[in-house]
Amino acid sequence: MPIGANLRSQRLVRVLIIDDSAFVRRTLRTLLLSSRDIEVVGTAVDGNEGLAAVEKHDPDVITLDLEMPRLDGFAFLRILMRRRPTPVIVVSSHSDRQTVLRALELGALDFVAKPEKSVSPNLKQIRGELVDKVLAGAGSQVEQLQRRLDTTREVIPVADPEAPSQRSKRPLAAATGLVVVGASTGGPSSLRRLLGQLPDDLPYGIVIAQHMPARFTKAFAERLDREFDQDVRESEHGRLICAGEVIIAAGGYHTEIRPCARGFETTVVPSEPPERYIPSVDRLLSSAADAAGSRVVALILTGMGSDGAMGIQYVKIHGGRTLAEDESTAVVFGMPRVAIATGSVETVLPLEAIAPRLMGLILNR
Repeated sequence: MPIGANLRSQRLVRVLIIDDSAFVRRTLRTLLLSSRDIEVVGTAVDGNEGLAAVEKHDPDVITLDLEMPRLDGFAFLRILMRRRPTPVIVVSSHSDRQTVLRALELGALDFVAKPEKSVSPNLKQIRGELVDKVLAGAGSQVEQLQRRLDTTREVIPVADPEAPSQRSKRPLAAATGLVVVGASTGGPSSLRRLLGQLPDDLPYGIVIAQHMPARFTKAFAERLDREFDQDVRESEHGRLICAGEVIIAAGGYHTEIRPCARGFETTVVPSEPPERYIPSVDRLLSSAADAAGSRVVALILTGMGSDGAMGIQYVKIHGGRTLAEDESTAVVFGMPRVAIATGSVETVLPLEAIAPRLMGLILNR
C-alpha cells in the first residue's frame, strides 16, 4: 500500500508550516502542494504563532524550523507534545546535526534538509523526502511516540551534546554473534528505549541501520555513546565487531558484515543512485546472514517503506532468528508490516518486550 493511501480516500493531509524565513515558507508550500494528497492549512513565523495556528487549524502534520525568534522550535516542541501531540517534521540545514538530534529526542518524528536560496539540484530529492515523510507522519501514532519519550526520560535524560562520557571503557572481546536492526521514521526514540533496556555485556555485537543522512549518523552514535553503558560508534571499513558494542551504520553508505579471522567485521560500501534506502537494512541483514548464519538475530523497528523485508527473509532462510515491532507501539508501522507480511518474522512484540526477548535468544544459545 502506498504511503498515506489510507488517508487519500478520506481527505487531504493538512499541513502547517512554521519557519521564520519567507523564502522557506514559500518553497515548502510549493513542494507540498505538488502532491495531490496534501493541503497547506496555514503558516507561522515562530513558535508563538505556531501554537496559535495549531489551535486554529488542527493540522495533521507540522513542518518546523528550529532556530526562530521569540519561541524557538525546541520550546515549541516541548509545549506541543505536552498539550497536543502532533507529528512534526523538522526542516533544517545539514550543518545542524546536534540540534536536529535534540529535536528528535523532544518528540519530532523525522527531518528533511532545508531548501537553499540558490537553485539546488537536490530540490527534487527534498521534495520527494518531504512529501513521503509528511504522508507517513499523517498516518503515524504520535501518541505512541510521546509515551515512549516520557517513559525513556524517566531513566535517560536528554543528552548534553558537549558532555564527555563519564564511564571508563572496558576491554572488548570479539562478538560471537550478531543482532542486526533496521529502523527509519520514529527509529531514534525507539532505539534509545531499546538500548536503555539492554546490558553492555552481551556476547553479541549490535549493528543498526537507521535511515539517516551522512554526518548525522556519527553525531547520533556519539550522542548514544554518552547516554548508555554500551560502547556506541559509527561503522568503519574493516573494523572488528566486539561483544556488547553498538554500531550505527554510516549515513550516505551501506554497511555490510563479513567474516574475519577473529569473528566478524564491518565493511562500508558506497551507495549508488537511485537507491532509495541508505543505509540499506536489506544489505545489512543479508550480509549478516551470509557471515553468521544461525548466530544472527534480526529486528525490524518502526519506519516507512519496505526496507528490511528482503533481508528478514534471507536471515530466516539461513537459520537466524527474526523479530519485528508490533503495530501497537510502532510510530510508523510500514517497515514492520511489510516484513511480517513475508511470513519470515517469528515473533512480533511491542517495543518494551523486545529487549527481554533478545536477551533470551542470545543467552539461551
